[in-house]
Amino acid sequence: MKLRYLLIFLTTSLLFAQNSFQTPFEKGNKNQTVTYDEMNSYYQNLAKSFNTVQYLKKGEDDNGRLIYVVIYNPFSEKDVEKIRKDKAIIFVNNGIHPGEPDGIDATMMLIRDLATRKVKAPQNFIIAAISAYNVSGMLNRGSHSRANQNGPEQYGFRGNARNYDLNRDFIKADSKNARSFQEIYQWLQPDVFIDNHVSNGADYQYTFTYISTFKERLGNTLGNYFYNDYQAKNLEDMKKLGYESTPYVNIHGDIPDEGFAAFEDSPRYSTGYTSLFNSLGTVPETHMLKPYDKRVDATYKYMLVNLQNLDKNYRKIKQLRLDNLKQYKPGMQYGIRWKIDSTRFSTMDFKGYEGRYKPSDISGKPRLYYDRNKPFTKKIKLFMTAVPTGYITIPKYYVVPQSQYRVIEELKRNKILMTALKKDSTAMVEAYKIKDFKTVKNPYEGHYLHFDTSVETAKRNLVFSTGDYLIPTDQPGVKYIIETLEPEALDSFFNWNFFDGILAQKEYYSAYIFEDTASELLKSDKKLKDAFEAKKTSDKKFADDGAAQLDWIYRNSPYFEEKTFRQYPIYRIL
Repeated sequence: MKLRYLLIFLTTSLLFAQNSFQTPFEKGNKNQTVTYDEMNSYYQNLAKSFNTVQYLKKGEDDNGRLIYVVIYNPFSEKDVEKIRKDKAIIFVNNGIHPGEPDGIDATMMLIRDLATRKVKAPQNFIIAAISAYNVSGMLNRGSHSRANQNGPEQYGFRGNARNYDLNRDFIKADSKNARSFQEIYQWLQPDVFIDNHVSNGADYQYTFTYISTFKERLGNTLGNYFYNDYQAKNLEDMKKLGYESTPYVNIHGDIPDEGFAAFEDSPRYSTGYTSLFNSLGTVPETHMLKPYDKRVDATYKYMLVNLQNLDKNYRKIKQLRLDNLKQYKPGMQYGIRWKIDSTRFSTMDFKGYEGRYKPSDISGKPRLYYDRNKPFTKKIKLFMTAVPTGYITIPKYYVVPQSQYRVIEELKRNKILMTALKKDSTAMVEAYKIKDFKTVKNPYEGHYLHFDTSVETAKRNLVFSTGDYLIPTDQPGVKYIIETLEPEALDSFFNWNFFDGILAQKEYYSAYIFEDTASELLKSDKKLKDAFEAKKTSDKKFADDGAAQLDWIYRNSPYFEEKTFRQYPIYRIL
Protein backbone atom coordinates (compact mmCIF):
# COMPACT_ATOMS: atom_id res chain seq x y z
CA MET A 1 0.00 0.00 0.00
CA LYS A 2 2.86 2.37 0.91
CA LEU A 3 4.56 1.60 -2.40
CA ARG A 4 1.35 2.41 -4.28
CA TYR A 5 1.06 5.81 -2.56
CA LEU A 6 4.75 6.48 -3.24
CA LEU A 7 4.28 5.77 -6.94
CA ILE A 8 1.20 8.00 -7.06
CA PHE A 9 3.15 10.75 -5.28
CA LEU A 10 6.11 10.47 -7.67
CA THR A 11 3.87 10.43 -10.75
CA THR A 12 1.90 13.43 -9.48
CA SER A 13 5.15 15.27 -8.70
CA LEU A 14 6.48 14.68 -12.19
CA LEU A 15 3.25 15.84 -13.81
CA PHE A 16 3.26 18.92 -11.59
CA ALA A 17 6.87 19.66 -12.55
CA GLN A 18 6.10 19.32 -16.26
CA ASN A 19 3.06 21.59 -15.97
CA SER A 20 4.94 24.10 -13.79
CA PHE A 21 7.69 24.40 -16.37
CA GLN A 22 5.60 25.00 -19.44
CA THR A 23 7.50 27.15 -21.92
CA PRO A 24 6.10 30.43 -23.27
CA PHE A 25 5.66 28.61 -26.62
CA GLU A 26 3.44 25.99 -24.93
CA LYS A 27 1.50 28.54 -22.91
CA GLY A 28 0.70 30.63 -26.00
CA ASN A 29 -1.05 29.73 -29.22
CA LYS A 30 1.89 27.61 -30.52
CA ASN A 31 2.73 30.34 -33.04
CA GLN A 32 4.85 32.43 -30.68
CA THR A 33 8.53 32.16 -29.85
CA VAL A 34 10.21 33.07 -26.59
CA THR A 35 12.04 36.37 -26.02
CA TYR A 36 15.67 36.52 -24.86
CA ASP A 37 14.72 37.56 -21.32
CA GLU A 38 11.94 34.94 -21.07
CA MET A 39 14.37 32.26 -22.25
CA ASN A 40 17.02 33.19 -19.70
CA SER A 41 14.49 33.35 -16.85
CA TYR A 42 13.08 29.96 -17.83
CA TYR A 43 16.46 28.23 -17.90
CA GLN A 44 17.65 29.92 -14.70
CA ASN A 45 14.51 28.68 -12.94
CA LEU A 46 15.02 25.20 -14.38
CA ALA A 47 18.65 25.15 -13.16
CA LYS A 48 17.56 26.19 -9.65
CA SER A 49 14.94 23.45 -9.55
CA PHE A 50 16.96 20.51 -10.93
CA ASN A 51 20.54 19.59 -10.08
CA THR A 52 20.82 17.92 -13.47
CA VAL A 53 20.56 21.29 -15.27
CA GLN A 54 23.24 23.99 -15.44
CA TYR A 55 22.88 27.38 -17.12
CA LEU A 56 26.31 28.89 -17.71
CA LYS A 57 27.59 32.21 -19.06
CA LYS A 58 29.93 31.08 -21.81
CA GLY A 59 30.38 33.86 -24.34
CA GLU A 60 29.48 37.27 -25.64
CA ASP A 61 27.56 38.68 -28.59
CA ASP A 62 28.92 41.61 -30.62
CA ASN A 63 26.49 43.84 -28.70
CA GLY A 64 28.04 42.83 -25.36
CA ARG A 65 25.09 40.65 -24.23
CA LEU A 66 25.80 37.21 -22.80
CA ILE A 67 25.67 33.91 -24.65
CA TYR A 68 24.55 31.07 -22.38
CA VAL A 69 25.04 27.31 -22.53
CA VAL A 70 22.45 25.02 -20.92
CA ILE A 71 23.66 21.56 -19.92
CA TYR A 72 21.64 18.52 -18.98
CA ASN A 73 23.94 16.19 -17.06
CA PRO A 74 22.43 13.35 -14.98
CA PHE A 75 25.81 12.26 -13.58
CA SER A 76 27.46 13.26 -10.30
CA GLU A 77 30.60 14.33 -12.18
CA LYS A 78 30.18 17.85 -13.57
CA ASP A 79 33.67 18.46 -14.99
CA VAL A 80 33.29 18.27 -18.79
CA GLU A 81 36.90 17.22 -19.33
CA LYS A 82 36.49 14.25 -16.98
CA ILE A 83 33.07 13.34 -18.40
CA ARG A 84 34.49 13.27 -21.92
CA LYS A 85 36.84 10.38 -21.08
CA ASP A 86 34.03 7.86 -20.56
CA LYS A 87 30.88 9.51 -21.85
CA ALA A 88 29.82 11.19 -25.09
CA ILE A 89 28.75 14.81 -25.57
CA ILE A 90 26.06 16.12 -27.90
CA PHE A 91 26.15 19.85 -28.63
CA VAL A 92 23.22 21.87 -30.03
CA ASN A 93 23.34 25.40 -31.46
CA ASN A 94 20.17 27.50 -31.59
CA GLY A 95 19.22 30.89 -32.93
CA ILE A 96 22.15 31.54 -35.27
CA HIS A 97 19.43 33.00 -37.51
CA PRO A 98 16.89 34.21 -34.93
CA GLY A 99 14.19 34.47 -37.56
CA GLU A 100 14.45 30.66 -37.51
CA PRO A 101 13.72 30.11 -33.80
CA ASP A 102 12.38 26.54 -33.94
CA GLY A 103 15.40 25.12 -32.10
CA ILE A 104 15.22 27.71 -29.31
CA ASP A 105 11.70 26.63 -28.31
CA ALA A 106 12.26 22.93 -28.99
CA THR A 107 15.43 22.78 -26.87
CA MET A 108 13.69 24.43 -23.90
CA MET A 109 11.09 21.66 -23.95
CA LEU A 110 13.69 18.92 -24.44
CA ILE A 111 15.86 20.02 -21.50
CA ARG A 112 12.71 20.31 -19.36
CA ASP A 113 11.54 16.84 -20.39
CA LEU A 114 14.95 15.37 -19.55
CA ALA A 115 15.03 17.12 -16.18
CA THR A 116 11.51 15.94 -15.25
CA ARG A 117 12.22 12.45 -16.62
CA LYS A 118 9.43 12.64 -19.16
CA VAL A 119 12.24 11.65 -21.53
CA LYS A 120 14.43 8.79 -20.31
CA ALA A 121 17.70 10.05 -18.83
CA PRO A 122 20.74 9.18 -20.94
CA GLN A 123 23.10 6.55 -19.60
CA ASN A 124 26.12 7.46 -21.66
CA PHE A 125 26.21 11.15 -22.60
CA ILE A 126 25.41 14.71 -21.62
CA ILE A 127 23.70 17.32 -23.80
CA ALA A 128 24.88 20.94 -24.02
CA ALA A 129 23.10 23.63 -26.02
CA ILE A 130 23.69 27.27 -26.81
CA SER A 131 20.28 28.63 -25.82
CA ALA A 132 20.48 31.50 -28.36
CA TYR A 133 23.68 32.20 -30.29
CA ASN A 134 22.83 35.41 -32.16
CA VAL A 135 21.63 37.40 -29.16
CA SER A 136 21.57 40.80 -30.89
CA GLY A 137 19.60 39.30 -33.78
CA MET A 138 17.16 37.74 -31.32
CA LEU A 139 16.61 41.11 -29.63
CA ASN A 140 15.92 42.73 -33.02
CA ARG A 141 12.37 41.39 -33.20
CA GLY A 142 9.82 42.00 -35.91
CA SER A 143 7.16 40.29 -38.00
CA HIS A 144 8.11 40.90 -41.62
CA SER A 145 11.82 40.26 -42.28
CA ARG A 146 11.15 36.58 -43.09
CA ALA A 147 8.77 37.39 -45.92
CA ASN A 148 8.51 33.76 -47.09
CA GLN A 149 7.96 32.13 -43.69
CA ASN A 150 4.80 30.82 -42.02
CA GLY A 151 5.18 31.98 -38.39
CA PRO A 152 5.88 32.57 -35.64
CA GLU A 153 4.11 35.88 -35.09
CA GLN A 154 7.31 37.70 -34.10
CA TYR A 155 10.92 36.62 -34.40
CA GLY A 156 14.47 37.91 -34.57
CA PHE A 157 16.65 39.13 -37.45
CA ARG A 158 19.28 37.22 -39.44
CA GLY A 159 22.16 39.69 -39.03
CA ASN A 160 23.86 40.25 -35.69
CA ALA A 161 24.80 43.60 -34.10
CA ARG A 162 27.43 44.19 -36.81
CA ASN A 163 25.12 42.80 -39.49
CA TYR A 164 27.12 39.62 -39.98
CA ASP A 165 25.47 36.40 -41.08
CA LEU A 166 27.03 34.30 -38.34
CA ASN A 167 26.67 31.12 -40.37
CA ARG A 168 29.43 32.40 -42.66
CA ASP A 169 31.78 33.39 -39.84
CA PHE A 170 32.92 30.14 -38.25
CA ILE A 171 36.38 29.97 -39.82
CA LYS A 172 37.24 33.68 -40.21
CA ALA A 173 35.78 34.51 -36.76
CA ASP A 174 35.28 38.25 -37.28
CA SER A 175 32.56 38.40 -34.60
CA LYS A 176 32.68 37.94 -30.84
CA ASN A 177 29.94 35.38 -31.40
CA ALA A 178 32.15 33.15 -33.56
CA ARG A 179 35.09 33.45 -31.17
CA SER A 180 32.79 32.51 -28.30
CA PHE A 181 31.48 29.55 -30.30
CA GLN A 182 35.00 28.26 -30.95
CA GLU A 183 35.84 28.52 -27.26
CA ILE A 184 32.63 26.68 -26.29
CA TYR A 185 33.18 24.02 -28.93
CA GLN A 186 36.78 23.40 -27.89
CA TRP A 187 35.69 23.22 -24.24
CA LEU A 188 33.06 20.59 -25.07
CA GLN A 189 34.80 18.75 -27.96
CA PRO A 190 31.45 17.11 -28.77
CA ASP A 191 30.91 13.82 -30.55
CA VAL A 192 27.66 14.95 -32.20
CA PHE A 193 26.68 18.48 -33.24
CA ILE A 194 23.26 19.85 -34.32
CA ASP A 195 22.64 23.39 -35.60
CA ASN A 196 18.89 24.08 -35.83
CA HIS A 197 17.62 26.10 -38.82
CA VAL A 198 14.60 26.76 -41.08
CA SER A 199 14.80 26.37 -44.86
CA ASN A 200 14.29 28.71 -47.78
CA GLY A 201 13.69 27.64 -51.37
CA ALA A 202 11.24 25.33 -53.10
CA ASP A 203 7.90 24.05 -51.79
CA TYR A 204 7.37 20.35 -51.10
CA GLN A 205 5.51 18.01 -48.76
CA TYR A 206 8.21 17.54 -46.10
CA THR A 207 8.25 19.40 -42.79
CA PHE A 208 11.76 18.18 -41.97
CA THR A 209 14.82 18.45 -44.21
CA TYR A 210 18.47 18.21 -43.21
CA ILE A 211 22.08 18.81 -44.21
CA SER A 212 24.47 16.04 -43.23
CA THR A 213 27.92 17.56 -43.10
CA PHE A 214 30.02 17.07 -46.24
CA LYS A 215 31.05 13.42 -46.14
CA GLU A 216 34.44 13.86 -47.77
CA ARG A 217 35.55 16.65 -45.44
CA LEU A 218 34.40 14.60 -42.47
CA GLY A 219 36.60 11.72 -43.72
CA ASN A 220 35.92 8.27 -45.12
CA THR A 221 36.03 6.34 -41.84
CA LEU A 222 33.65 8.63 -40.02
CA GLY A 223 31.74 9.92 -43.04
CA ASN A 224 30.62 6.53 -44.26
CA TYR A 225 29.45 5.51 -40.79
CA PHE A 226 27.62 8.82 -40.33
CA TYR A 227 25.76 8.63 -43.65
CA ASN A 228 25.09 4.89 -43.80
CA ASP A 229 24.46 4.06 -40.14
CA TYR A 230 24.02 6.87 -37.63
CA GLN A 231 22.11 9.36 -39.78
CA ALA A 232 20.22 6.61 -41.59
CA LYS A 233 18.92 5.35 -38.22
CA ASN A 234 17.96 8.89 -37.14
CA LEU A 235 15.91 9.33 -40.31
CA GLU A 236 14.32 5.90 -39.98
CA ASP A 237 13.25 6.78 -36.43
CA MET A 238 11.96 10.17 -37.57
CA LYS A 239 9.75 8.41 -40.10
CA LYS A 240 8.31 6.22 -37.34
CA LEU A 241 7.50 9.42 -35.44
CA GLY A 242 5.59 10.77 -38.46
CA TYR A 243 8.26 12.84 -40.21
CA GLU A 244 9.51 11.64 -43.55
CA SER A 245 12.51 13.68 -44.61
CA THR A 246 14.68 14.69 -47.53
CA PRO A 247 18.20 16.09 -47.81
CA TYR A 248 18.16 19.89 -47.90
CA VAL A 249 16.63 21.13 -51.15
CA ASN A 250 18.95 23.96 -52.18
CA ILE A 251 16.75 24.82 -55.16
CA HIS A 252 14.43 27.81 -55.58
CA GLY A 253 12.56 26.60 -58.65
CA ASP A 254 10.93 23.31 -59.58
CA ILE A 255 12.76 20.15 -58.52
CA PRO A 256 14.64 18.95 -61.61
CA ASP A 257 14.04 15.40 -62.79
CA GLU A 258 17.77 14.70 -62.53
CA GLY A 259 17.59 15.43 -58.80
CA PHE A 260 19.97 17.52 -56.70
CA ALA A 261 23.36 17.39 -55.03
CA ALA A 262 24.74 17.49 -51.50
CA PHE A 263 25.29 20.94 -50.06
CA GLU A 264 29.00 21.57 -49.41
CA ASP A 265 29.07 23.03 -45.92
CA SER A 266 32.62 24.36 -46.10
CA PRO A 267 34.29 25.55 -42.86
CA ARG A 268 32.62 28.97 -43.02
CA TYR A 269 29.44 27.13 -41.92
CA SER A 270 28.89 25.62 -38.47
CA THR A 271 28.94 21.94 -39.46
CA GLY A 272 31.81 22.60 -41.87
CA TYR A 273 33.81 23.94 -38.94
CA THR A 274 32.86 21.10 -36.56
CA SER A 275 33.70 18.47 -39.21
CA LEU A 276 37.33 19.67 -39.03
CA PHE A 277 37.40 18.21 -35.52
CA ASN A 278 35.51 15.02 -36.43
CA SER A 279 32.11 15.76 -34.92
CA LEU A 280 29.09 14.18 -36.61
CA GLY A 281 27.19 17.28 -37.72
CA THR A 282 23.65 17.96 -38.92
CA VAL A 283 21.80 21.13 -39.85
CA PRO A 284 18.06 20.43 -39.47
CA GLU A 285 16.15 22.64 -41.92
CA THR A 286 12.44 22.58 -41.12
CA HIS A 287 10.35 23.83 -44.03
CA MET A 288 9.50 27.53 -43.87
CA LEU A 289 5.90 27.14 -45.11
CA LYS A 290 4.80 24.54 -42.57
CA PRO A 291 3.01 25.69 -39.35
CA TYR A 292 5.36 26.79 -36.59
CA ASP A 293 4.17 24.21 -34.05
CA LYS A 294 4.85 21.37 -36.53
CA ARG A 295 8.34 22.76 -37.22
CA VAL A 296 9.13 22.96 -33.50
CA ASP A 297 7.85 19.42 -32.99
CA ALA A 298 9.98 18.07 -35.86
CA THR A 299 13.06 19.82 -34.47
CA TYR A 300 12.37 18.39 -31.00
CA LYS A 301 11.95 14.89 -32.36
CA TYR A 302 15.13 15.02 -34.44
CA MET A 303 17.11 15.97 -31.33
CA LEU A 304 15.32 13.20 -29.43
CA VAL A 305 16.22 10.43 -31.91
CA ASN A 306 19.83 11.64 -31.83
CA LEU A 307 19.87 11.24 -28.05
CA GLN A 308 18.54 7.70 -28.32
CA ASN A 309 20.91 6.76 -31.13
CA LEU A 310 23.95 8.25 -29.41
CA ASP A 311 23.14 6.48 -26.13
CA LYS A 312 23.34 3.12 -27.92
CA ASN A 313 26.34 3.85 -30.14
CA TYR A 314 28.50 6.25 -28.15
CA ARG A 315 31.48 3.90 -27.78
CA LYS A 316 31.61 3.17 -31.48
CA ILE A 317 31.34 6.85 -32.37
CA LYS A 318 34.11 7.84 -29.96
CA GLN A 319 36.37 5.12 -31.38
CA LEU A 320 35.60 6.04 -35.00
CA ARG A 321 36.47 9.68 -34.27
CA LEU A 322 39.91 8.51 -33.16
CA ASP A 323 40.29 6.07 -36.06
CA ASN A 324 39.34 8.81 -38.52
CA LEU A 325 42.56 10.67 -37.72
CA LYS A 326 44.62 7.84 -39.24
CA GLN A 327 43.71 9.22 -42.70
CA TYR A 328 45.52 12.49 -42.00
CA LYS A 329 49.13 11.60 -41.23
CA PRO A 330 52.22 13.45 -42.57
CA GLY A 331 53.07 12.35 -46.09
CA MET A 332 49.49 11.35 -46.96
CA GLN A 333 47.42 13.01 -49.68
CA TYR A 334 44.64 15.41 -48.67
CA GLY A 335 41.83 16.55 -51.00
CA ILE A 336 41.97 20.33 -50.90
CA ARG A 337 39.07 21.06 -53.27
CA TRP A 338 36.00 19.04 -54.19
CA LYS A 339 33.31 18.69 -56.82
CA ILE A 340 30.21 16.52 -56.88
CA ASP A 341 30.70 13.22 -58.71
CA SER A 342 27.93 13.13 -61.34
CA THR A 343 28.52 9.40 -62.00
CA ARG A 344 27.63 8.26 -58.47
CA PHE A 345 24.17 8.66 -57.04
CA SER A 346 21.38 7.07 -55.06
CA THR A 347 17.67 7.48 -55.71
CA MET A 348 14.73 8.48 -53.54
CA ASP A 349 10.99 8.87 -53.92
CA PHE A 350 10.70 12.63 -53.59
CA LYS A 351 7.38 14.02 -52.37
CA GLY A 352 6.76 17.41 -53.92
CA TYR A 353 4.11 19.66 -55.37
CA GLU A 354 3.71 20.31 -59.05
CA GLY A 355 5.46 23.49 -60.11
CA ARG A 356 3.36 25.46 -62.59
CA TYR A 357 3.32 28.89 -64.18
CA LYS A 358 0.65 31.56 -64.47
CA PRO A 359 0.65 35.27 -65.32
CA SER A 360 1.98 37.48 -62.54
CA ASP A 361 -0.47 39.95 -60.99
CA ILE A 362 2.45 42.37 -60.81
CA SER A 363 4.14 42.15 -64.18
CA GLY A 364 1.83 40.00 -66.29
CA LYS A 365 4.86 37.79 -67.01
CA PRO A 366 4.90 34.04 -66.23
CA ARG A 367 5.58 33.32 -62.56
CA LEU A 368 6.26 30.08 -60.71
CA TYR A 369 3.84 28.70 -58.15
CA TYR A 370 3.44 25.32 -56.50
CA ASP A 371 0.03 23.68 -56.77
CA ARG A 372 -0.65 22.03 -53.41
CA ASN A 373 -3.69 20.38 -54.96
CA LYS A 374 -1.27 18.43 -57.16
CA PRO A 375 1.14 16.56 -54.88
CA PHE A 376 3.41 14.03 -56.53
CA THR A 377 5.92 11.34 -55.68
CA LYS A 378 8.65 10.84 -58.22
CA LYS A 379 11.97 9.04 -58.22
CA ILE A 380 14.92 11.42 -58.37
CA LYS A 381 18.70 11.10 -58.08
CA LEU A 382 20.69 12.28 -55.09
CA PHE A 383 24.33 13.12 -55.77
CA MET A 384 25.95 12.84 -52.35
CA THR A 385 29.53 11.86 -53.26
CA ALA A 386 32.34 14.27 -54.14
CA VAL A 387 35.74 13.80 -55.74
CA PRO A 388 38.83 15.96 -55.15
CA THR A 389 39.88 18.43 -57.82
CA GLY A 390 43.24 19.01 -56.15
CA TYR A 391 45.51 17.50 -53.54
CA ILE A 392 48.22 18.58 -51.16
CA THR A 393 50.69 16.34 -49.36
CA ILE A 394 50.30 16.72 -45.61
CA PRO A 395 53.57 18.16 -44.25
CA LYS A 396 55.11 17.17 -40.95
CA TYR A 397 55.08 20.78 -39.78
CA TYR A 398 53.92 24.23 -40.74
CA VAL A 399 56.05 27.19 -39.73
CA VAL A 400 54.17 30.37 -38.82
CA PRO A 401 56.31 33.49 -38.24
CA GLN A 402 55.39 35.38 -35.09
CA SER A 403 54.57 38.41 -37.28
CA GLN A 404 51.39 36.55 -38.30
CA TYR A 405 49.90 37.11 -34.86
CA ARG A 406 46.27 37.04 -36.06
CA VAL A 407 46.82 33.54 -37.45
CA ILE A 408 48.54 32.44 -34.24
CA GLU A 409 45.63 33.83 -32.21
CA GLU A 410 43.14 31.81 -34.29
CA LEU A 411 45.17 28.61 -33.96
CA LYS A 412 45.53 28.98 -30.19
CA ARG A 413 41.81 29.61 -29.70
CA ASN A 414 41.16 26.37 -31.55
CA LYS A 415 43.51 24.42 -29.26
CA ILE A 416 46.11 23.76 -31.94
CA LEU A 417 49.34 22.50 -30.42
CA MET A 418 52.42 24.54 -31.34
CA THR A 419 55.94 25.22 -30.15
CA ALA A 420 57.75 28.57 -30.18
CA LEU A 421 61.34 28.31 -31.41
CA LYS A 422 63.78 28.88 -28.55
CA LYS A 423 66.58 30.05 -30.84
CA ASP A 424 67.09 31.19 -34.42
CA SER A 425 66.92 28.08 -36.61
CA THR A 426 67.55 27.19 -40.24
CA ALA A 427 65.23 24.78 -42.05
CA MET A 428 64.67 23.51 -45.57
CA VAL A 429 61.04 24.32 -46.29
CA GLU A 430 58.50 24.20 -49.05
CA ALA A 431 57.45 27.76 -49.87
CA TYR A 432 54.41 28.95 -51.82
CA LYS A 433 54.23 31.85 -54.20
CA ILE A 434 50.68 32.98 -55.00
CA LYS A 435 50.41 32.29 -58.72
CA ASP A 436 46.83 33.38 -59.36
CA PHE A 437 43.52 34.08 -57.64
CA LYS A 438 40.15 35.67 -58.31
CA THR A 439 38.25 38.05 -56.04
CA VAL A 440 34.51 38.67 -55.67
CA LYS A 441 33.31 41.99 -57.10
CA ASN A 442 31.12 42.88 -54.13
CA PRO A 443 31.91 42.52 -50.42
CA TYR A 444 30.84 39.23 -48.88
CA GLU A 445 30.40 39.14 -45.10
CA GLY A 446 32.89 41.94 -44.56
CA HIS A 447 35.49 40.65 -47.03
CA TYR A 448 36.47 40.77 -50.67
CA LEU A 449 36.76 37.01 -50.71
CA HIS A 450 39.36 35.32 -52.94
CA PHE A 451 38.69 32.06 -54.80
CA ASP A 452 40.28 29.78 -57.42
CA THR A 453 43.65 30.40 -55.79
CA SER A 454 46.68 28.61 -57.20
CA VAL A 455 50.29 28.50 -56.01
CA GLU A 456 53.82 27.80 -57.23
CA THR A 457 56.04 25.71 -54.99
CA ALA A 458 59.77 26.01 -54.35
CA LYS A 459 62.25 24.54 -51.86
CA ARG A 460 64.07 27.17 -49.83
CA ASN A 461 66.57 27.16 -47.00
CA LEU A 462 65.28 29.81 -44.58
CA VAL A 463 66.26 31.18 -41.21
CA PHE A 464 63.43 31.44 -38.69
CA SER A 465 63.63 33.62 -35.62
CA THR A 466 63.30 32.91 -31.93
CA GLY A 467 59.58 33.04 -31.16
CA ASP A 468 58.36 31.80 -34.56
CA TYR A 469 55.99 28.86 -34.29
CA LEU A 470 56.40 25.24 -35.36
CA ILE A 471 53.03 23.48 -35.77
CA PRO A 472 52.97 19.67 -36.02
CA THR A 473 50.21 18.13 -38.13
CA ASP A 474 50.13 14.90 -36.11
CA GLN A 475 47.42 16.19 -33.76
CA PRO A 476 43.59 16.11 -33.52
CA GLY A 477 43.18 19.53 -35.18
CA VAL A 478 45.06 18.54 -38.34
CA LYS A 479 42.11 19.27 -40.67
CA TYR A 480 41.62 22.72 -39.17
CA ILE A 481 45.34 23.42 -39.70
CA ILE A 482 45.25 22.33 -43.34
CA GLU A 483 41.96 24.00 -44.27
CA THR A 484 43.09 27.35 -42.84
CA LEU A 485 46.79 27.42 -43.77
CA GLU A 486 46.70 25.91 -47.28
CA PRO A 487 45.93 28.90 -49.54
CA GLU A 488 44.13 26.78 -52.16
CA ALA A 489 41.54 25.53 -49.64
CA LEU A 490 38.09 27.02 -50.19
CA ASP A 491 37.91 28.78 -46.81
CA SER A 492 41.62 29.28 -46.18
CA PHE A 493 42.85 32.27 -44.24
CA PHE A 494 44.40 33.48 -47.51
CA ASN A 495 41.05 33.43 -49.29
CA TRP A 496 39.51 35.32 -46.35
CA ASN A 497 42.03 38.14 -46.87
CA PHE A 498 44.30 37.48 -43.89
CA PHE A 499 47.36 37.94 -46.13
CA ASP A 500 46.34 40.68 -48.55
CA GLY A 501 49.43 42.67 -47.57
CA ILE A 502 51.57 40.37 -49.76
CA LEU A 503 49.44 41.04 -52.84
CA ALA A 504 50.64 44.61 -53.47
CA GLN A 505 54.09 45.81 -54.49
CA LYS A 506 55.80 48.14 -52.07
CA GLU A 507 58.52 49.54 -54.39
CA TYR A 508 58.07 50.88 -57.94
CA TYR A 509 60.03 52.73 -60.64
CA SER A 510 59.62 55.95 -62.54
CA ALA A 511 59.33 55.04 -66.20
CA TYR A 512 61.23 58.05 -67.51
CA ILE A 513 64.26 57.09 -65.38
CA PHE A 514 64.04 53.31 -65.76
CA GLU A 515 63.85 53.58 -69.59
CA ASP A 516 67.58 54.31 -69.67
CA THR A 517 68.35 51.61 -67.10
CA ALA A 518 66.35 49.05 -69.08
CA SER A 519 68.19 49.93 -72.26
CA GLU A 520 71.53 49.32 -70.54
CA LEU A 521 70.29 46.03 -69.13
CA LEU A 522 69.37 44.73 -72.58
CA LYS A 523 72.79 45.71 -73.91
CA SER A 524 74.70 44.02 -71.10
CA ASP A 525 72.57 40.91 -70.47
CA LYS A 526 72.24 38.72 -73.59
CA LYS A 527 70.07 36.15 -71.80
CA LEU A 528 67.61 38.86 -70.75
CA LYS A 529 67.56 40.36 -74.27
CA ASP A 530 66.94 36.99 -75.94
CA ALA A 531 64.03 36.24 -73.58
CA PHE A 532 62.63 39.74 -74.18
CA GLU A 533 62.75 39.39 -77.97
CA ALA A 534 61.20 35.91 -77.80
CA LYS A 535 58.26 37.25 -75.78
CA LYS A 536 57.69 40.09 -78.24
CA THR A 537 57.70 37.61 -81.11
CA SER A 538 55.23 35.21 -79.43
CA ASP A 539 52.89 37.79 -77.88
CA LYS A 540 51.49 40.44 -80.27
CA LYS A 541 49.62 42.27 -77.51
CA PHE A 542 52.85 42.52 -75.55
CA ALA A 543 54.73 43.68 -78.66
CA ASP A 544 52.28 46.58 -79.08
CA ASP A 545 52.43 47.71 -75.42
CA GLY A 546 55.48 49.78 -74.51
CA ALA A 547 54.55 50.07 -70.81
CA ALA A 548 54.14 46.30 -70.53
CA GLN A 549 57.56 45.77 -72.12
CA LEU A 550 59.26 48.14 -69.70
CA ASP A 551 57.51 46.45 -66.76
CA TRP A 552 58.59 43.02 -68.01
CA ILE A 553 62.23 44.11 -68.06
CA TYR A 554 61.86 45.55 -64.54
CA ARG A 555 60.33 42.35 -63.15
CA ASN A 556 63.05 40.22 -64.74
CA SER A 557 65.89 42.43 -63.57
CA PRO A 558 67.86 42.63 -60.29
CA TYR A 559 65.93 45.83 -59.50
CA PHE A 560 62.75 43.89 -58.81
CA GLU A 561 63.89 42.82 -55.37
CA GLU A 562 60.61 42.26 -53.54
CA LYS A 563 60.94 38.90 -51.90
CA THR A 564 57.65 39.46 -50.07
CA PHE A 565 55.52 40.17 -53.16
CA ARG A 566 53.02 37.28 -53.42
CA GLN A 567 55.29 35.23 -51.17
CA TYR A 568 52.99 33.29 -48.86
CA PRO A 569 54.46 33.80 -45.39
CA ILE A 570 53.67 30.36 -43.97
CA TYR A 571 55.94 27.45 -44.76
CA ARG A 572 55.81 23.68 -44.89
CA ILE A 573 58.35 21.15 -43.62
CA LEU A 574 57.78 17.80 -45.30
